Amino acid sequence: MDNAGVILCQDLNREVTEALNLCAPDKLFILSDETTQALCYPLLHNIDVLKHAHQIVIKTGDIHKNLETLSYVWQSLSDNGATRHSLLLCLGGGMVTDLGGFAASTFKRGINYINIPTTLLAMVDAAVGGKTAINFNGLKNEIGVFQPAFRVLIETEFLRTLDAHNLFSGYAEMLKHGLISNYETLNELLAFDITNIDYNLLKQLVGKSISVKESIVQKDPKEQGIRKALNLGHTIGHAFESLALSRLHPVLHGYAVAWGLVCELYLSYANVQFPRDVMRRVIHFIHENYGSFIFTCDDYEELYQFMLHDKKNKGGVINFTLLNDVGELRLNQTASQGLIYETLDFYRECMGI
Repeated sequence: MDNAGVILCQDLNREVTEALNLCAPDKLFILSDETTQALCYPLLHNIDVLKHAHQIVIKTGDIHKNLETLSYVWQSLSDNGATRHSLLLCLGGGMVTDLGGFAASTFKRGINYINIPTTLLAMVDAAVGGKTAINFNGLKNEIGVFQPAFRVLIETEFLRTLDAHNLFSGYAEMLKHGLISNYETLNELLAFDITNIDYNLLKQLVGKSISVKESIVQKDPKEQGIRKALNLGHTIGHAFESLALSRLHPVLHGYAVAWGLVCELYLSYANVQFPRDVMRRVIHFIHENYGSFIFTCDDYEELYQFMLHDKKNKGGVINFTLLNDVGELRLNQTASQGLIYETLDFYRECMGI
C-alpha cells in the first residue's frame, strides 16, 4: 500500500532508508516517548541512516500532550541546530505523532516529518491523515494544524509490544472504519479473536482499515465534507475523554471512542433508523471487550458542555456523524439536549452502570 505517502512496510530498514534518501534532511531528529524509546527504538537502532540522529524523548501519556511538552520539543530542535531542511521522525503512538507532527509543522514555519506509528490506534487513525494537535485548556486536540507527514511507515511488528488495553484502543477505530464502510468489513472485525491474535490476519485488517481512512482523507483533506464520516463516535467519545481528563483519571482514546460509538449508534437508531439488531451486536462487542465508562446523571451537564466545545460544531449547535445503515452516512446531524440526555440514559442502562 502506498496511498498519499502511507506505506505498509515489508522491510522497515529499506522503507526508512528510501524515505530519508528521498527527503535528504541536513539533520535528523527522532522523537519518542519513554515507553517507545525502551520497547520500539531497538527495532530501529541497526538502520544505518539513523545512526547519527539526535534523540528527543518525552514523557509517556496523553496527559503530557500539552504546551509544555511541545515547547520542550521546539527547544530541543532549536538548541541542536535544526533548520528548515531538517526532519523529525516521530516514533510512537498517537500522542507522539500528534504532538510531533504539530511541532514539525510549526518549527521554522514547517519542517518535514515522518511518522512511524507503534500502536494500533496510531496506525489506523492518529498517524494517518495529516491531523496534528495538542490538548489545551482541558480540551482534547484544541490547538493544531492539518499538515500531512512526508511518509507514514506502518510496521505491524510493533504491535507485538502492545498490551491488551492499547490493542483494544486501536481496534475501536477499526470498528468505526468497518461501520462507515460495509458489512463484510464490519463482520470480519466483529468475528476477529482479539484475545488470541493472529498477527498475519491483523496486518491484513490494519491495511484495510487504513485504506478506508485514506480514501476519505484524499477526497476531503481538511474536513469540509465527507471526512466528517471519521467523526462517528467521537463527539460523545471526546466528551467522555475530556471528563476523564478533568477528573485526572485519563482513559485511552480508543476506549472513549468505543463508548462514544454506543451512544452515537443509539442516536443513529433514534434519528435516522439505524438497524436495531446491528446496533445491539456492536454494543455487545463493546460491552464485552471495553467495559464501561462510569458516570451519573449529575455529570450530564458537564458532558453536554464538553460536546458544545467540539471543533466540528457550527453556530453553537452540536454536530454528529450518524448512520442509517452500515456504510450509509448521515453527516451534519443534530440532536436536542433532551435526546442527548436520553442517549446517556440508554448508555448507562445497556452498559450496566
